[in-house]
Amino acid sequence: MNSKVAFTGDAVFDGENMHWGKSLVLHNGNVEGIFENNLVPANCLVKPFPGQIVAPGFVDLQVNGGGGLLLTHDPSVETIARMSAVHIKTGTTALLPTLTTDTPKQVDLAIAAVSKAIENQVPGILGLHLEGPHLAVCKKGAHDADLIRPMDEKDLEVLCAAAALLPTLMVTVAVESVSPEQIEKLCRAGAIVSLGHTNGDYEACMAAIRAGATCATHLFNAMSQTCGRAPGLVGAVLSNKCLAAGIIVDGHHVHPTNVSIAFQTKAPSRGLFLVSDTMALTGSEALEFNFGGRTVQMRNERLELSDGTLAGANIDLANSVQNLRDFAQIELEEALACATSVPASVIKRFPEYGGFVAGQQAHSVICIDKLNSGSVTFVGLV
Repeated sequence: MNSKVAFTGDAVFDGENMHWGKSLVLHNGNVEGIFENNLVPANCLVKPFPGQIVAPGFVDLQVNGGGGLLLTHDPSVETIARMSAVHIKTGTTALLPTLTTDTPKQVDLAIAAVSKAIENQVPGILGLHLEGPHLAVCKKGAHDADLIRPMDEKDLEVLCAAAALLPTLMVTVAVESVSPEQIEKLCRAGAIVSLGHTNGDYEACMAAIRAGATCATHLFNAMSQTCGRAPGLVGAVLSNKCLAAGIIVDGHHVHPTNVSIAFQTKAPSRGLFLVSDTMALTGSEALEFNFGGRTVQMRNERLELSDGTLAGANIDLANSVQNLRDFAQIELEEALACATSVPASVIKRFPEYGGFVAGQQAHSVICIDKLNSGSVTFVGLV
């Protein structure tokens, strides 16, 4: 088998820039370079993808489930492997399995399961995202209010140990339930602290940022909004270059105009990235699922509890990229960066993931239809 391969389409996207009329050349899985199509080394096995953009796989930092399963229901290696297999098919080749608000026992099981999955080399598992339980009840969204609680010393100890154990640990917290001192300790331990599900005022959010929080969870959703005399967390995000934010671009969670505002405000500092927040139905033909003893149904392409509360999303990053292009009226490479190099950078894993850099291993290759970025072909893990 030839150890040197050239992936040739209409262009190569390297995670940050688009290279038209060029090919990606890998040698034993490492990036040798991006060459003009007519200058590809003669000893390459050429794999042609006409009409396609050759790109690194997507990086998703908020994935609750897939294939009919949710991590919160069964935090096991088997669930994580199913999620990985489902999302790889859509072009997401690196992800953080996400545990929504749950009991201390489930948190422990999720940490152990992700650690074991990484040990077993389940493809694309970067670590763990714990979205709760240290949130604000008034901004709970679909989370179980009975399980939401302030962080205590035992919780802090468990999370700091998990941050040392796992390659990446992201923790979503509310400023009402976690102190700046606790945030500082989490960050020193290596955790990525993200603010979300909070009604905290601007001043409290800024104190959390000064303590080390570097991210916000699903911008505009389940957080204090901006008004004339109270910027809230939304205002803190949009005005602060130090704070990155995930955003769900499914057309239901955030109005297209707000998506555009967020991009224009945050993109110059590479501070906006796409998340799917996808639930169990991705890769499944089911139209409903159980979530903490409650039924979530698909209604008009929305995942809803019986009272109409949104309960996660049912979109992949490929279609999120297409929506971002349409809503913000931006170039394909700008939208692609929000699904590749930017999220990888947020968790300090770029260029290991989310890009093609000469001399670095390429973990995955996907091909994207240049006219419809929601159409993705998974080429392979390298």
